[in-house]
Amino acid sequence: MSTFGVAAAAMPRWSLAQVDSGIMYHYRLTAEPAETELVPGFQSSVLAFNGDIPAPVIRAKQGQPVRIEFTNKLDEPTTIHWHGLRIPIAMDGVPFLSQKPIMPGETFVYEFTPPDAGTFWYHPHMNSVVQLGKGLVGALIVEEAIKPDFDIDEVLILKHWHLDKQGQWKALTRPRYAARMGTPGEWGTANGINNPTLSYRAGSRVRLRLANVDNTMTYNLRLKGVSAQVIAIDGNPVSVPFIFEQHKIGPGMRLDLGFIMPETTPDSGGVVLEYLRGKFGFPLVSFIASSAPLLKTRSIPRLAMNPVPVPDLQAAETIPFAFEWEGAISPVGKDGKTHDTFWLINRRPWQGMGPGSIPEPVADLKLGKSYIFDLKNNTQYHHPIHLHGHTFLVFEMDGKAVTPFYTDTVLLGKNGRAKAAFVADNPGSWMYHCHVIEHMKTGLMGYVRVS
Repeated sequence: MSTFGVAAAAMPRWSLAQVDSGIMYHYRLTAEPAETELVPGFQSSVLAFNGDIPAPVIRAKQGQPVRIEFTNKLDEPTTIHWHGLRIPIAMDGVPFLSQKPIMPGETFVYEFTPPDAGTFWYHPHMNSVVQLGKGLVGALIVEEAIKPDFDIDEVLILKHWHLDKQGQWKALTRPRYAARMGTPGEWGTANGINNPTLSYRAGSRVRLRLANVDNTMTYNLRLKGVSAQVIAIDGNPVSVPFIFEQHKIGPGMRLDLGFIMPETTPDSGGVVLEYLRGKFGFPLVSFIASSAPLLKTRSIPRLAMNPVPVPDLQAAETIPFAFEWEGAISPVGKDGKTHDTFWLINRRPWQGMGPGSIPEPVADLKLGKSYIFDLKNNTQYHHPIHLHGHTFLVFEMDGKAVTPFYTDTVLLGKNGRAKAAFVADNPGSWMYHCHVIEHMKTGLMGYVRVS
């Protein structure tokens, strides 16, 4: 019997991972090798949750307990981190810092109650370049306590795979790219499909949840053929929705859009989600209207704000963080391998950790106190800076005041700067890192201790 101890009514079969056990939000996940068709006509060897690409969408509800029984069927250790969720440290999924690595054949039970609704995702925090790069990424959707009245609630996870035209793997990382923007993939997908076409009834109120689960790529997104609103950033509703023109989401980041599906014809071009590279737009997903009659036009539902504690900016302590390029390759180690260190936080690269070997935190924070992190990117490459266990309130970008918004990942552009405040209300040792995975693995990672 679960420690939750509450029987529940029958649930919609949202996910192939869901368990019919009498527990409302109960799932079983595995991480395992699999074969799948990403490039049409060719099979690729991947790592997959429950053997599927895309991974099962885990759906939960704000304020309701979740139980996820995870079994490692890989031939190496792993964990699962629930990106963006403010949950207890023991459930955060960081090896050695918050839990022991889950060894091959072992099962670990994650149990937590999400306080916030929104679009989140899950991924390992071990051998991340390979495990995420080869497919261990999935969406986690926490529905609002009172669900907003959208007709369509669509989840799209965006990823570029390091595959050639025959679906064979190319290098997931190369030092010369790891020391710059990261090694790019070449085959783009949304939910595992290259440029899929989705059909909605004209007049439908659509909530489009976009999650960038890529190791490297920052997507500069735009939506052609319809007027859309930004309704949430990184899972957190914005206080006042605004017109979506284009918006960048770095690795790990999410964006929720709301729009009314227009009538389309074969000649109209429909609605197209694109990512921009320079002056050119490349299609990610196409949307067409079904032949059903037009629904009566209605407005986009408003989202309730999450119960994120509001920092006291007047009393907050400011801590500066400089993200810099070391640009050096350390000597060959005792194991005969070259150890690459390219990136620094406050002039210190990540020192690695293991059993009984945890480096010092980059900051010691007092429980319940407000802090402002003054984030400065002293490089020409983007850095999406992610803090576990907490949610930032960003109020300044590149030296200019912005309408404050909540996020767990702050995207710093070339020589970019941001001021992000939060209340250190969640005790534990929390990872704090760039979500370009190669940057993280080559130095741009640390942790803050809240006690």
